Amino acid sequence: MIKIIGVPFNSAGTVTSVAGGPAALLNAGIMQRSWEMTTDSMLYVDVGTPSPVRDPSSGLLALDSLITMTAAVRRAVPQALRDGHFPLVLGGDCSLLLGTLKGVQEERGDAGLLFVDGHEDAWPPHDSTTGETADCELGLALGHHREGLAAALITQLPDLAADQVVALGPRDHAELDEHRVSSLASTITMLTDEQLRGRAAEAAGDAVRGFRSAGLPWWLHVDLDVLTTEALPAVDYRQPGGLSWDDLLAVTTAGLASGCIGLSLTDYNPDLDPDRHQAHKIIDYLAAAFATAEVT
Repeated sequence: MIKIIGVPFNSAGTVTSVAGGPAALLNAGIMQRSWEMTTDSMLYVDVGTPSPVRDPSSGLLALDSLITMTAAVRRAVPQALRDGHFPLVLGGDCSLLLGTLKGVQEERGDAGLLFVDGHEDAWPPHDSTTGETADCELGLALGHHREGLAAALITQLPDLAADQVVALGPRDHAELDEHRVSSLASTITMLTDEQLRGRAAEAAGDAVRGFRSAGLPWWLHVDLDVLTTEALPAVDYRQPGGLSWDDLLAVTTAGLASGCIGLSLTDYNPDLDPDRHQAHKIIDYLAAAFATAEVT
């Protein structure tokens, strides 16, 4: 059974934009679809009081609320697993992945990560042009760029090995090159959006087989900015290129195979979707993925 966990957190330090994503999806009827939910409401985690102030030591915005949110997600996800549920974690932005993976590791031990995102998310925090943890979370999870971080955050971070991560869809290589930020492409398995076109299901299936061969369960993370801007304009950081809804559905369906222990979905901005048309498209996509998933 699916347990929805809402994480209304924006690592820009505001309560607007993607922070409103979980509530918007709830109001658009996500609980009324034919999925087998555990409750008739969404569990919201505590995200503290965000503030758009950049911490000088870590280089991150909204540090106190980030620590609060990460700890809350770290508790909520393993509790859902202990209760026999499949966690569906709705953001907010990708910073929620830190507490999610830490909780998974504490509950289940080593796990793989199928990371579906339009960005690599491995900036050194001080080099990030935004200061948002959502620029940095995969790098932090891999053990990079932790100097200057508060001890209260470091203790909340997961420890992923490079061979436990498969990234599908990043297309921000030009921006990384411009700012002289090292890509993860040489250290983890990564396929860009162009490499996925026409073989999205096959690529996700290869990742799943790799996790199974290594004896690992895995977490599936989907940042909706992996889609083209035409497919989903209601995201904060638009880029040329991207996947179609059909490609994303193929990746998600393959990723939700037996052995997947949870799904996180991030970066829907309802402020850019006043009629909630995009919210309904997101819900339709999730319903289609879970309709054929092995995990429910």
